[in-house]
Amino acid sequence: MRAYGAEFFGTFWLVLGGCGSAVLAAAFPEVGIGLLGVSLAFGLTVLTMAFAIGHISGCHLNPAVTLGLCVGGRFPAKEVVPYVVAQVLGGLAAGGVLYLIASGQAGFDLAAGFASNGYGEHSPGGYSLMSALVCEVVMTAMFLLVIMGATDSRAPQGFAPIAIGLCLTLIHLISIPVTNTSVNPARSTGVALYVGDWATAQLWLFWVAPLIGGALGALIYRGLAGEAVAKPAVKPVSA
Repeated sequence: MRAYGAEFFGTFWLVLGGCGSAVLAAAFPEVGIGLLGVSLAFGLTVLTMAFAIGHISGCHLNPAVTLGLCVGGRFPAKEVVPYVVAQVLGGLAAGGVLYLIASGQAGFDLAAGFASNGYGEHSPGGYSLMSALVCEVVMTAMFLLVIMGATDSRAPQGFAPIAIGLCLTLIHLISIPVTNTSVNPARSTGVALYVGDWATAQLWLFWVAPLIGGALGALIYRGLAGEAVAKPAVKPVSA
């Protein structure tokens, strides 16, 4: 239960910090942090939580990461569903807190998107469904490649959170214009359910594409590095 709790609060922080920066600070008059600031905020949430809870749960914070680590032989299959449930609940809790904060501003409107992910007319740059699908699959695959490589027993020790946090920052710098960047079904769900309408109608893509990408990235890394050198990202919860 400690591991599940860590995943809940870790994902809570990721959604509150990342989506909160987009909703509250991205376009703040004169001192808005913009795309670069939002990208950095998402990376910092993962970096800080990796140091805070990595030793408790492995700091997945993302159903695609949990599935990818399972496919990559780093995580027990029986723990996948409980981890995903904890992550989604953490994302929803963060979305609720963010709504309470954001709705206190005059003129607040959920229809503006509330940092939801989308494609077509709901893509920040007007990108198509196919563009969004390819982008999310490839970005998530590369994220898993970096995660598995940084936590490999042969990699420099102690630097994995930095590499992983910077990787997520880079992913956002690339893909915010395309989909507002998901690569994480829990992050997408955590805000989409409050928006409803188009956000929930398009939510399927931000589950399907990251999960495919996560599994693909793990398989690619196993092919490159070999299973024998893999260091478990976290001990099984039952151990």
